[in-house]
Amino acid sequence: MLHSVAAQPDQAFAIDCRGLRKTYPTRPPVEAVQGVDLQVHYGECFGVLGPNGAGKTTTMEILEGLLPATAGQVRVLGRSWDSDAREIRQRIGVSLQETILSDDLTVQETVRLFRSFYRQAWTVDQALASVSLQEKANARVNKLSGGQKQRLAVACAVVSDPELLFLDEPTTGLDPTSRREVWEIIGRLRAQGRTILLTTHYMDEAQRLCDRVAIFDQGQVIALGTPEQLIRSLGGDHIVRFTCAPVATPQQVEVAEEPWLERLRQLPTVSLVEAEGAEIRLACQHLPAVLTALIDLVRQEGRVLSDLVTRGATLDDVFIHLTGKRLEGTPES
Repeated sequence: MLHSVAAQPDQAFAIDCRGLRKTYPTRPPVEAVQGVDLQVHYGECFGVLGPNGAGKTTTMEILEGLLPATAGQVRVLGRSWDSDAREIRQRIGVSLQETILSDDLTVQETVRLFRSFYRQAWTVDQALASVSLQEKANARVNKLSGGQKQRLAVACAVVSDPELLFLDEPTTGLDPTSRREVWEIIGRLRAQGRTILLTTHYMDEAQRLCDRVAIFDQGQVIALGTPEQLIRSLGGDHIVRFTCAPVATPQQVEVAEEPWLERLRQLPTVSLVEAEGAEIRLACQHLPAVLTALIDLVRQEGRVLSDLVTRGATLDDVFIHLTGKRLEGTPES
């Protein structure tokens, strides 16, 4: 029976990171992390989102004790890597972005190897049960699918019965079914009361799994809050996406004109108007009223409306609004 993890009140936060910086001494120097502040509460699943190169993996590796920081303060479970590294390692679990496991070992042997690193740990059977790999216990690692290998990596991370679990992009490269299997595993670990720090560039993953989210871009935290708070910051629950051109224009315009965008901003309950080339994205609160007013405005302006799509607002819309770009791997919708 896998037990729940009680919060360890060594201090107010499971992770307390202030003014974190990491500079690589290249020519010119590369500032991978630029003054990051993060506080992660005990028992929460905290998401770190951003594109490749945003600084999220570098930040994760510093928090995991794998990289030294150039500047700043980091405390993990109330302890410092400078003075308490051995104790911290006994209390955390880590699943790296790329976990290289020996192809010749069986699943059971792999987990047993990782279990030997810790003073206190689950049994091998408990770890395999936590990721639903019992039936593959005697299979060699090189016979596993991509999703099964990822579940094995998580099993190796949780066999220590950690208070704090680091998961660095645990579903990257997986098919949709395997992604959902990993989501279910994370959900069960979260329900046990473990603190989880999860990096991802999938907005739907963070929206489903995380209590709070920090969005990284260019080495900095550009937004922080619950998924609901971040989505509400757009000012509307709905997104309307479309293209629109004057009737007289023989071909679709390549860029939306500013006077046209200003008229769209006057539509009822519209809080945000953004253009990407000829495509326009509106955030609004009352969808029927906006659609009715939009169709009337298009008719009055003598324009042609096309490619109209409506949907609920997501974290992806927040990221596009803040950075002007879409995350890799995020489907257009």
